[in-house]
Amino acid sequence: MIKRSADDKSYDKLLLRYPYRQFWGADVPLTNPPDFYNVDFIQDPWINEREVIMSAKFRLGAMMFLEYAVWGAWAPVLTAYLQNDLHFTGIQYGFIMSLLPIATIIAPLIGGQLADRYFPTEKVIGVSQLVGGVILLLGAAVASYTAMIWIMLVYCVIYAPTLALTNSIAFINLKDSEKDFGRIRVWGTIGWIAAGWSLTGWRFLAKSTPWIAVRGDTLFLAGLFSIVMGVLAFGLPHTPPKKEGAKPWAFLEAAKMLRDRDFLIFTVIAFIVATELQFYYVLTAPFLTSPKIGVASTWLSMVMTIAQFAEIFVMALLLPKVLPKWGIKKTMTLGVLAWPLRYIIFVIGGPAWLVIASLSLHGFCYVFFFTAAYIYVDTIAPADIRASAQSLIAVVILGIGNFVGSNFSGWIQNVFTAGGATNWRNVFWVPTILTLICAAAFVLLFKERKAPAPQ
Repeated sequence: MIKRSADDKSYDKLLLRYPYRQFWGADVPLTNPPDFYNVDFIQDPWINEREVIMSAKFRLGAMMFLEYAVWGAWAPVLTAYLQNDLHFTGIQYGFIMSLLPIATIIAPLIGGQLADRYFPTEKVIGVSQLVGGVILLLGAAVASYTAMIWIMLVYCVIYAPTLALTNSIAFINLKDSEKDFGRIRVWGTIGWIAAGWSLTGWRFLAKSTPWIAVRGDTLFLAGLFSIVMGVLAFGLPHTPPKKEGAKPWAFLEAAKMLRDRDFLIFTVIAFIVATELQFYYVLTAPFLTSPKIGVASTWLSMVMTIAQFAEIFVMALLLPKVLPKWGIKKTMTLGVLAWPLRYIIFVIGGPAWLVIASLSLHGFCYVFFFTAAYIYVDTIAPADIRASAQSLIAVVILGIGNFVGSNFSGWIQNVFTAGGATNWRNVFWVPTILTLICAAAFVLLFKERKAPAPQ
């Protein structure tokens, strides 16, 4: 227990780290700045540091669970729904899948600016999820290509900022991000799995109970998760904007980080690898349900969660040990090497069990490269622009990289499709070669610079 007194240095340290404590859903300031030690404003004479830390971690974990349950309910299987049920072409569903990246090019910078300078981060997240959930419910009933474009574009503009803001609010409220972030972020992976299994269970039950079947069930389920998260987000640790002594345009300050040579190299390689990530997100579902592999659409969501189970293992158990010991460069090198290994198995194309088992490599691909990348950005970003720095890397990876990758992967599939049949071997040779080049460039050119963010 830590007593609140003006001469107690341990309380002084705790107050700087946790200026707000949660009381039955309301964030109550522990003191009233600038009168730092005015005990008249203190709500409770004692505070348990472990209690505060665990409460924050629990809420941040729940946040990650729902954030990625929303995305995981539609992203892995939407292309199969658009192709098999709505009969969209590869270029059409490739463009629809690129709408989130398009939104992520601009929207996160706005979201980061709002959170860094104007509004508490948790309120920005909450409002975005509530509005986005309603739009997804409406999108479930849409069948035309033009209407689907507009629904998904508006939704993605609203949802995109939350991908960076959930990272930044976690980093700000964690004591040791290298050790703790992976264990918080892993709940996002669990949420992604829960969404996939929920969708599979829903579709399985709908076969014997037709009245529960809903057209566009993948979008409908995502909408429900989004509304739940929107409500719960207002109970996240209070994270107010930093206004005092800060330059007004936080995203411009974040962009100046690109003047550093190694950060620029890191950013360019992250962009290229992100384009190849879309070969997995956009084309794996059609590849697995093709006659070559033969996975039934009913079981597709559950099969694809193999990748997320691997993510849980890598993120919760390996990343907290590997990253502090090996550092960013070696960790990310291991991650980028896992990419061509997975794609070469896709190139081989069989047996089916080997292709399905190779989905587990996604855990190493994603965690050791992209999750480590977010941690790296947080360690070198100035404290007053941490949300905008996360938004910057989100623009590069989830925005420009995924936009280019979504359209590129759809175009590559069309190039190697004739008479309704796709030559999957040729399709997956493309990301295999490009990720090998990225791995070599990263090893040769990038030099790790570890500089903690100013406090």
